[in-house]
Formats: sequence, C-alpha cells, structure tokens
Amino acid sequence: MSRREKTPEQALQFIHAVARHQGWAVNADDRFVADLAEGLARNYSRYGYFLCPCRDGEGDRNEDADIICPCRYAVPDQQEYGHCFCGLFLTKAFAASGREPQQIPERRSPDA
Repeated sequence: MSRREKTPEQALQFIHAVARHQGWAVNADDRFVADLAEGLARNYSRYGYFLCPCRDGEGDRNEDADIICPCRYAVPDQQEYGHCFCGLFLTKAFAASGREPQQIPERRSPDA
C-alpha cells in the first residue's frame, strides 16, 4: 500500500481520533460509521486527503478545503442541529439524548 492509500480501518482510527480531539461523539450506528470510513478511505486513496464522502468534491485540495473531514461546517452544524451534515460527528449532548441524526440543510454554497 502506498502512502497515499488508507484502509477503512485507518479511516476509522482517524474518525475516532478526531472525535476525541474535538470532544465530539461518533455516531453509534457502527454500520453507518463503517460505510463512511470506507468512503473516507476511498477518497483518501483517490485524492490524498479525507474528502467528506457525503459531498461532491473537485479532487483539488484547495477547492475542496472546506469539505475535508472534519469539514468547516461541522461546528456550526453541531451548534445548530447537534451533529454534522453527514451525521458522523455528534455533540456529546446530542449523542446522550438518544436521538438519531436527521437530514439538515447544506451550508456549502453550490458555487464552492
């Protein structure tokens, strides 16, 4: 495996490291998280960075900078809805509530 490739297991480690560092919770649905880890690993292998698998990127790090996981919108989404756009990262309060993430509005401009 080249340095530019990541496995889903490595992406899962990344997810949990980000959550610990930020003080966030990870979605409790293991299958959902595994699917997102697969998408993150695939995008890393394609582009060399963890592009959010829930959004379409350009494959250019500068153009995609706002949607590299954790995306620039994660904090405002969590502040307003309790979780990020894709539902991967939750505030601890939202996670403790037992509620499941719901679809939320896209903050990213279509021109981004």
